[in-house]
Amino acid sequence: MSSAATPAADPDRLWSVDEHLEDVLTTVRPLDPIELNLLDALGCVLVEDVTVPVSLPPFDNSSMDGYAVRVTDVAGAGEEFPAVLEVVGDVAAGAAGLTQVGPGQAARIMTGAPLPPGAETVVPVEWTDGGLGEGPVRGMRARSLAPEGARGHVRVYRSAEARAHVRAKGSDVKAGDLALEAGTVLGPPQLGLLAAIGRGTVRVRPRPRVVVLSTGSELVQPDERLGQGQIYDSNSFALTAAARDAGAIAYRVGAVADDADTLRSTIEDQLVRADLMVTTGGVSVGAYDVVKEALAHVGDEDESGGGVDFRRLAMQPGKPQGFGTVGPDHVPLLALPGNPVSSYVSFELFVRPAIRVLMGLEDVHRPRTRATLAAGKALSSPKGRRQFLRGTYADGEVTPVGGAGSHLVAALARADALIVVPEDVESVEPGTEVEVVLLG
Repeated sequence: MSSAATPAADPDRLWSVDEHLEDVLTTVRPLDPIELNLLDALGCVLVEDVTVPVSLPPFDNSSMDGYAVRVTDVAGAGEEFPAVLEVVGDVAAGAAGLTQVGPGQAARIMTGAPLPPGAETVVPVEWTDGGLGEGPVRGMRARSLAPEGARGHVRVYRSAEARAHVRAKGSDVKAGDLALEAGTVLGPPQLGLLAAIGRGTVRVRPRPRVVVLSTGSELVQPDERLGQGQIYDSNSFALTAAARDAGAIAYRVGAVADDADTLRSTIEDQLVRADLMVTTGGVSVGAYDVVKEALAHVGDEDESGGGVDFRRLAMQPGKPQGFGTVGPDHVPLLALPGNPVSSYVSFELFVRPAIRVLMGLEDVHRPRTRATLAAGKALSSPKGRRQFLRGTYADGEVTPVGGAGSHLVAALARADALIVVPEDVESVEPGTEVEVVLLG
C-alpha cells in the first residue's frame, strides 16, 4: 500500500514532485477490461490482439465503373479498330449468381462489384462507347435507361492488362493477419477497420470516469450575478475539460460551500460514478481549508486502509497537495490547490498521468523537449522549489507568458507550454536552454 493510505505521514516533510508523482502512479491501477460496442470504444485502449477473420476485400472486385472482359478480347484495341464485345449482363455491388464471361463477351460492372467468372480485367467506361454504339459516353448512368436485361454490344477503344482496375481478394488484409495489436488506442480509422472485418464489439479498458468538484463559499457559477467578495468558479470547468482532453469521461459538480460535512456527503454521493475524484481548493493551512477538514481523518474510520494524505511539495505553483483513496472501492482522490494556475499545473503533472494509467496507456506524460529561453528578462525561481512557468513554444524557442502569480488565468490561456526551472536553479538568463512541457 502506498504512503497515500497512511494519512499519519510526517506533516513537516517536504515532498519532491517526483516522489508525489510516483506515489500517485504506483497507487492507481488500470481499469478492468470490458466488452464494448464499437462506437462506445472510441478513445479506449485495446486489451487483446485482433486477427482478421475474413480477407479484405473478401473477393476480387472492380475499382471502376466499366466492363469486365477477357484480356485477349481487347488486345490491340484502339480508336480506329475498337474491340466489339457482346454485353451479356450487368454486375452490381452485392450481386450474386454472376454471369460467366466467355470469348468475345463483356459484363457491365459497377465499382465494388465482384469480378464475374471468366473475366480477367476491367476496362473503364471512359475507354468505351458506353455500350450505346454511338460514340464515347463519360459515365454509366446513361446506359441505365435501357430496359432491364437488355443486351447489346460495347466498343472498347483501349487494351487492358490482366487484373487492371481489379482489387484483389485480401489485398488490404488477409484472413489470419493481425488487424490491431493490444495497446492500440481506438480512433475512427481503427473502429472502421474493426467494423470492416465484422467485429461489432471489442474488449478494451474503458475510459475512466472522473468527477471534478471545486470548493469555496465565494464561488459563483458563470452567468450568475457576482456578490460582494465573490468570484466565478473557473477551476471546475478547466479541470473537467482537461480530464476530457486526457481521454476521460468527466463530470463537473457544482462548487461546494466551505462546510466539511457537506463536502464529505457530496464526495460520498459522487463515488458511485467515479473511477477518480479531483477536488480543487481547501488544501492549504487556512482556517477554511474544508477538504483537509473533511478528509484528513477518513483513514481513521476506514479499517481497509484508505485515506487522504495532505502534503507540501517542493514546487511552485502547487505546493499544497492531497492524495489518497476514498470509499469502499478505494477510489483515488487528488486534492489540488484552489488558485487557477496551481490547480491546472497540478492537473497536468499528476492527474493527467493518473487518468492515462487508468486507461491502460504506456505513455502517460505530456511530451517534453529542450528549448532556448527567448530574449527578455531573466527568470527567477525560489531555491529548493521546482518552478513551472507558463510559456509559448515555437521553433525551438520558448517565451514566458505572464508572471509567476498563481492567479493569472489570462496568461495561462495564452500558454501552450510549461517552462521547468529545476530546484537548484534560482535564475535563468535569456538564451539558456531549458526543459519545456508541451501542453498542446
